[in-house]
Amino acid sequence: MSAFGMHGPGQLTGPVVILGTGLLGASIGLGLRGRDVEVYLSDPSPTNQAVAVDIGAGLPLSALAERGHDDGAVRLVVVASPPDVTAVVVESALSTYPNAVVVDIASVKAGILAALTESAAATGLDLSRYVGTHPMAGREKSGPVAARGELFTSMPWVLCPGPEASPAAQETARTLALDLGAIVYEFTPVEHDEAVALVSHLPQVMSSLLASRLQEVGEHSLSLAGNGLRDTTRIAASDPKLWVQILGANAGPMVEILHGVRDDLNRLINTLEDPEAPGARLDLAQLMSEGNAGQARIPGKHGGQARSYAWLTVLVDDRPGQIAHLLTEIGEIGVNLEDMRLDHSSGQNVGMVELSVLPSRHDALVEELSKRGWKVLQ
Repeated sequence: MSAFGMHGPGQLTGPVVILGTGLLGASIGLGLRGRDVEVYLSDPSPTNQAVAVDIGAGLPLSALAERGHDDGAVRLVVVASPPDVTAVVVESALSTYPNAVVVDIASVKAGILAALTESAAATGLDLSRYVGTHPMAGREKSGPVAARGELFTSMPWVLCPGPEASPAAQETARTLALDLGAIVYEFTPVEHDEAVALVSHLPQVMSSLLASRLQEVGEHSLSLAGNGLRDTTRIAASDPKLWVQILGANAGPMVEILHGVRDDLNRLINTLEDPEAPGARLDLAQLMSEGNAGQARIPGKHGGQARSYAWLTVLVDDRPGQIAHLLTEIGEIGVNLEDMRLDHSSGQNVGMVELSVLPSRHDALVEELSKRGWKVLQ
């Protein structure tokens, strides 16, 4: 694995064809159009394609010929299809656009490359123009209406070139990511699938499993829900149809990880069945400490090793303009915020703004905000 870690502008030129106008495909179109790249869109859903065109992500694919281009003029094809049909669409694109580099953006890589390699052995398909990629960006919302041209800014974009991929094709894929503001990493397809199983697919599964326990809970109990529950179930709102395909395509790595999760759950259940037993409290403490150690390894907001921050909570009236006023005063004080969360006091018209700052700035910020009349909880 290697990280290029660059944000600089690339040199991508069109025409670019995007096959699939969901959230990611339409967002790529918007980002490229923002750089004045010619983009043409195609989607099996006429509605999705029409919405993507309406928001400015590109022109319909039928306009390619109207603009005086033939298929040989296309420089890049981005396959933004669902994972279960990605290999078929890539194969078709390689045949249809003979001079284009073809990249896919599916969230699994090894199976797609294996299917293409098998097809190439039988048909002579040219895989030198193909590069598998995966932009690690998204939203809980789906479809072109949720697309954003800046969706990929400072987000990881993984290149997973196969052994046949030419240097020129790899450079085109890299340029696409850099043009859209992403940070480029390179993994093998197997490395990629193992990594995303842990850092992306497992969180989705755990969030969905937790949220599923809320289906029959009474409103009285849910009234006690706070940021902990909201944070851990946020991604449970993701599109089920997409995740059925992702999990099915990456089942092998997921099963291996879930076996480990099952072992940890069994360990916890056994301990809690007799919490007064000798060693039970030590085992619970060790389990929580292992979580502390793992959480500390998650990179910080600027990449690299995570940093420890200090938190404080500011109470604000639940009325328009209060949070903006608070942030303005923090800016006047000269303190940089590392993170911010919002919550409400149950049953009260009071908002709680949780702020994260460098420990060295915590006490000064508390003192200055208190002087300005804010109620600060530490």
